[in-house]
Amino acid sequence: MPAKYEDRLLRVLRHIHDNPAGDLSLDALAEVAAMSRFHWHRVFHAMTGESCAEAVRRARMYRAAAALVQGDRPLRLIAGDVGYPSQQSFTRAFRAAYGLTPGAFRHRGVLVPPHCPASKGDHPMYPVETLDQPARRLAALPHRGAYIRIGETFDAVAAIFSARGLWPHAQEMIGVYYDDPAAVAEGDLRSKAGIVIDEEVTLAAPLEEVRLPAGRYAVMHYKGPYPGLEAAYKYLYGDWLAGTDEEPGDHPPIEIYLNDPRNIAPEDLLTDVCVPLRAEVVA
Repeated sequence: MPAKYEDRLLRVLRHIHDNPAGDLSLDALAEVAAMSRFHWHRVFHAMTGESCAEAVRRARMYRAAAALVQGDRPLRLIAGDVGYPSQQSFTRAFRAAYGLTPGAFRHRGVLVPPHCPASKGDHPMYPVETLDQPARRLAALPHRGAYIRIGETFDAVAAIFSARGLWPHAQEMIGVYYDDPAAVAEGDLRSKAGIVIDEEVTLAAPLEEVRLPAGRYAVMHYKGPYPGLEAAYKYLYGDWLAGTDEEPGDHPPIEIYLNDPRNIAPEDLLTDVCVPLRAEVVA
């Protein structure tokens, strides 16, 4: 991978190990990586095979395990040293990682690492182009929860367009995806289901206006059923992006749906996954 992505990974991992009791939230680690919070976790997960939260937990547990075996520091203080607010929460996390309570681990006296991440493996390859995209105005509804169920929200948008006679002003159907499913609980995932609409149309509730910026995008052309998009995202962020000098921009990825799932076989569905890129490549 180009050195800058390797440097980012090493910088973030070093920060995690050097600051086990510090703020190791996703936003904080994205800042250390100097990458948009919309994209950093997808990059980290695709390249390493584990989420940022898993990497943080593993580093904290190994630091705690070393302290337990190599000294007699009280458990409540070790808990604070590795970022846990109480001995009880620390004990639960430690048992989950090692299968032993901290006290039993100390008594055994053998330092071993916690579970290591599996190899990220190989991802299917998909065609990707760097293309200029126009600015777009969406008439959208928010969707909360599993991305695979956003079709329900698209149905609601379509019903509103029919009721209001907006179809003559409509263009593409686009989904905007703000969170990484590997980092955010399914019920908390945020997205928008929208249809590109003419500028002259006045939008009224419950429709919301969403502005998508013009600029350069990495556009991955995906063909197949929507559940397969997860593997496609891993390829885009873990293989394609890491093999370029490109930088993701500060806007979430979008999906442009090029045909209608109501009358197309799942294996023939066409989706363009678009990741905004910085206008200027940062060295």
